[in-house]
Amino acid sequence: MSRKLLFLFLLLFNLSFAQEQLPLIPQPKSTLVGKGSYTITAKTTIHAAKNSFEANYLKELIKTQTGLDLMITSKNSSNSIQLIVKSPDTTVFNKEYYELISSPNKIVITAFSNQGIFYGIQTLSQLISLQKSSEIQVPCVTIVDQPHYAWRGMHLDCARHFFPKEFIKKYIDYLAMYKMNTFHWHLTDDQGWRIEIKKYPKLTEIGAYRNGSMVGHYSDQKFDNNRYGGFYTQDDIKEIVAYANQRHITVVPEIEMPGHAVAALAAYPQYSCTGGPFEVGKIWGVLDDVFCPKDETFTFLENILSEVIDLFPSKYIHIGGDECPKVRWKACTKCQQRMKTENLKDEHELQSYFIQRIEKFVNAKGRKIIGWDEILEGGLAPNAAVMSWRGTEGGIAAAKEKHYVVMSPGSHCYFDHYQGEPKNEPIAFGGYTPVEKVYSFNPTPKELFADEAQYILGAQANLWTEYIETPSHVEYMIFPRMLALSEVVWGTSNPDKFPDFQNRMIQHFAIFDKKGINYSKSIYQITTKVKPSISGNGILFELKSANNSSGIRYTTDGSSPSLSSNLYSNPIEITKGQTLKAALFENDTQKSATIEQRFYWSNAVGKKITLVHSPHEKYNTGGAFTLVDGIIGNRSKFGRDWLGFSGKDLNATIDLGKSETINKVILCVLESQGSWIYFPKKIEVLLSNDGQNFESVAQLNSSQIKEVKGEVVLEVASKKAQYVKVIATNLGKIQEGNPGAGSEAWLFVDEIGVE
Repeated sequence: MSRKLLFLFLLLFNLSFAQEQLPLIPQPKSTLVGKGSYTITAKTTIHAAKNSFEANYLKELIKTQTGLDLMITSKNSSNSIQLIVKSPDTTVFNKEYYELISSPNKIVITAFSNQGIFYGIQTLSQLISLQKSSEIQVPCVTIVDQPHYAWRGMHLDCARHFFPKEFIKKYIDYLAMYKMNTFHWHLTDDQGWRIEIKKYPKLTEIGAYRNGSMVGHYSDQKFDNNRYGGFYTQDDIKEIVAYANQRHITVVPEIEMPGHAVAALAAYPQYSCTGGPFEVGKIWGVLDDVFCPKDETFTFLENILSEVIDLFPSKYIHIGGDECPKVRWKACTKCQQRMKTENLKDEHELQSYFIQRIEKFVNAKGRKIIGWDEILEGGLAPNAAVMSWRGTEGGIAAAKEKHYVVMSPGSHCYFDHYQGEPKNEPIAFGGYTPVEKVYSFNPTPKELFADEAQYILGAQANLWTEYIETPSHVEYMIFPRMLALSEVVWGTSNPDKFPDFQNRMIQHFAIFDKKGINYSKSIYQITTKVKPSISGNGILFELKSANNSSGIRYTTDGSSPSLSSNLYSNPIEITKGQTLKAALFENDTQKSATIEQRFYWSNAVGKKITLVHSPHEKYNTGGAFTLVDGIIGNRSKFGRDWLGFSGKDLNATIDLGKSETINKVILCVLESQGSWIYFPKKIEVLLSNDGQNFESVAQLNSSQIKEVKGEVVLEVASKKAQYVKVIATNLGKIQEGNPGAGSEAWLFVDEIGVE
C-alpha cells in the first residue's frame, strides 16, 4: 500500500480508538496499535543521513531516558531505528507530516523534511519509558500524523522579569517536547529593555535595569528598592535562535511600540513627547509616556529594527502596538502637527499612521509585522498580521479583512491567570484558566466562513511575568496547561473527551518528575462548583477530584475533615451561612490539601438572576449565578469568583420568588487601577413586584462608593418587593492621568446580597 493510501485509509476508518492505550500528547491524527513490541538494546543502531542533527538528538534522548548509548550509522540495518526523509508530495502532505511505524524488527520514522522527522522523534520519546534498562520495549504501532495549525506558539515575557540564557534554552526544549513551533519572545517594555542594540548602548546600560520592583499584588502598592535587571547580548541571541532553529522552532521577537516604551525613553528621552527625564518602570501596568511619532523617533526605531531583523530570521517581527495611552500625544504640539499634516482625525489614526510607517520599513527589509489587536484601531496596516488577545473579536475582524491572525484570547490562553482555586494558588495576575478551559479552546471562531477561516494561522499562550520571578515559577504556570494547548493547536483536541486527555496528561507527570520540572498539581485539588438547588431555596455545592472523588470527606461546622467526617457522594445543599471544609482521603491517608469555603447568606442566594449585558468572556467563569452563589470573592485574587465587564454596566435583576421585606442591598465591587479595573461611577437599586415596573429606592455616587472601599451597602426603608434590580454604571472611558487612559474601564462585581 502506498503511503498516500495508508494515510487516507487510516483517516477513512478513524482508527484513533486505539490511541487511548498510549499517553501521546498531542494526540496524533491517526494511530493503529498492533501486537507485540520492538526491543531497543545496546546493539540497536540509528540509521540516518550523515551529520543528521535529528539522529544525534535521538541518540542523546535515548541515552538520557534509558542509559543506552546507540550508534549512528548510514548503513541500513534490520535491528535499527530508521530516520528517512523522502521527497515531498506537496499535493497531500506538508513539511510537518511524519509517519512512525514500530514493528517487532525495527522502527521507521518517515517524513518529507527534517522537521517531520523531529516530530516523529518526539512521539517516539513518549513511547520510550524513562528508566535505566538494558532492554526497552516500544509497542508496535502505526502513526500517521500532521498538525492542523501552522502557528503553534508559546510566549515568554522577559521584560518584567529577566530569565537567564540557559533557561530560555530549556523553555525552547519544553516547546519542542510537545511539537510547538513558535517562541514569541517579549524583550522590551516599560520595566526593562532586554536586547543589546549596538548602535544605542544606553538601551541596555540604562534601560535594562530598574531601581526597584513591586512586591505583592498591584493593589498592595508596595515596592522594594533592589536594583534589578539583565539583558541578552547579541551573541546570546544568536546562540538561542540557532538552538531553537535546530529544534524547528521560530523565534519571533517583540519590540514594543509606540507604547510600553519607558525603559527605552529612560535611556533616550529625546524620543518622547516631553523630553523626560524618565526612570525605568518600577510599577506594573501601563505608563503614559510613549514614543513620539516624529521623524527622529522613526529613525531611532528603524535603526533598532535593522539590528533586530539581522538577529532574527523569522518571517514576522512583533511590534506590540497595544495599550498605548494617548495622553501625551494629545498635549504634544509635534503630535498635533503630525495629525494635521497627515490629515488624521484623532490619536487612534495617529497610532495607525505610526504602525503603518513601521510596517513599510519592515516590509522593505523582507519581513512582515504582527501586533496585538489594538493595531486594528484607526485602520490596519496593509500587510500586518494580528494577535488577538482581548477576546476573539479582533481576530475575527482581521480575518474578515483577509489579514492573518494568531488567536491568543485572555479567556483561554493567558497562562499568568490562576489555574486552580485562586485561594490555594501562588499570586497571579487574575482570572481563572484551568487545564480544562484551555483544552476547550477552538482557535477558529464559528463566526468565520471557510474562506475567512484560512486566515487563522493558529494560536499561542502568553505568559506575562509581573508576578513570576523564577524559572521554577515559569514551569509551574505553563505545565500542564501547555499540554492542553499543544493538542488544541495540533488539531486533535476534543473537549467532549476531556477525561481521556486528562488521563493521558496525568501519565506525563512522571516525566516531569524525572526531568525535575516544577508543574502544577492543581488538577489533584478538590475542585468546586456551585449551582442552584432544585427547590430554588438554596445552592448545591459540588466537589470533585481528578483522581478519586469517592474519597472526599467534608465538614460543615468549620472543623477539619478526617476519616470520620461525612463521606461526599452527592452535591451538598447549602441553606444557611456556614463554613465547609473538605479533603481527599485514600488508604486512610489525607491525599489533598484541605479546602475551605465560607458561604454568606441573604435572601438572594440561589435565586434566579438575569443580566442585561454579558460579562467579558475572560472574566465570566460562573455566569450571572456568580452574583448569588453565596461566595464573596477574594479581593487580592480576582479569579473565578468575580465577573468582569469591559466598558459595560452591570444591570442585574434578581427574582426572589415571592414578595419580601427588603431593608438593604449589598454589592461587592473591586478596584485595581493598574489592571484598568475601576469602581463604578454610580450604583442604583430599583424594586418591583411585577418585574416590569421598577421604582428607584437607593443610589450611591462614585465618591460614596470609594469611601466604603468596595462592599457597598444601599439602605432601603423596609420596602416589600419580589424583584430587585441592581445597576452599577461603568466608569466608561478612563480619564487622562490614570492607568489605561483613553481605554474602556473594567467593572468587577461579585455577590449581591438582599437583606
